[in-house]
Amino acid sequence: MHRTCAACGRSLPQSSYTANQYSKPPGVSRCATCVHGHRGDPVSAGQSNSGRYNNSSRGSIPISALENPFAQGAFRWVAKGNYTSGSREGQACVVKWFKTGAVFSDDYFTLDIKAVDKALELVNRFNDLNIIDKVVKINVPEVWCFTDDSSDDWAGQKHLCEPFIQNYQKFNSNTGWNDDSRAWGEVMQALSHFSYHITGGNYVLCDLQGGIYQHELVLSDPVILSRTREYGVTDLGPDGISSFFSQHACNDFCRPNWTQPANPVQRFRPVPGTTMIRRTVPTGYSRPGQTRFFG
Repeated sequence: MHRTCAACGRSLPQSSYTANQYSKPPGVSRCATCVHGHRGDPVSAGQSNSGRYNNSSRGSIPISALENPFAQGAFRWVAKGNYTSGSREGQACVVKWFKTGAVFSDDYFTLDIKAVDKALELVNRFNDLNIIDKVVKINVPEVWCFTDDSSDDWAGQKHLCEPFIQNYQKFNSNTGWNDDSRAWGEVMQALSHFSYHITGGNYVLCDLQGGIYQHELVLSDPVILSRTREYGVTDLGPDGISSFFSQHACNDFCRPNWTQPANPVQRFRPVPGTTMIRRTVPTGYSRPGQTRFFG
């Protein structure tokens, strides 16, 4: 649900307001940017302060990039293209599409976006604390389709598109693995801890990975662990939350009053990769042959 900020006049989602401001009636509440004076990329109406958006509606990708994706995960491929419209025209983007199989359906596009929406809410509140002098942002993917003038194998096929991230690195995973050897790794561990505290122990934002820029850190593909396993195959549920905190050691960026499980138990082996709980047995993987345009 959107609300118009009483200070700047923008129509923004609830995640753009602190809990205190949103509890005030419409016409009185102010967004977090107006309250705290955060500076960063201009925010369009309806966009979260912590989001990094496509700001485009069309892109292109070389056939060779599709035939040889530069990265792949357990259930999707990643290829690099370029925006061909909007304020990001000429800038690099990434296209992510799911490997085919019984496990993967349109539901997973929905769950991907749902996890990002929750992550934006949590990151907004973390940024409000001003724990560090920079901000954390999240790439916000959009579900695009390859256009009708693409090859028959690709035309109409859905994929996720989002801005490209430089100097990609991983800070923690959804099983408790973490790299806190540097300050940003400690900040990400604190962010995960904060997410548990601020949601009353119901959620943990983790699997944090992305790139460090001059004024911000940009994350992509976050995972939400929930008590009710509402975020798909990467949501390891209560066992995942317990495993995460079995490996967590509070650092200088954590607050002493932040709550955490009393006796966390390691239920999953801590590994850098993203762990999934499959609900059905997948079929064989396949990739379409080639295409060039999407939007």
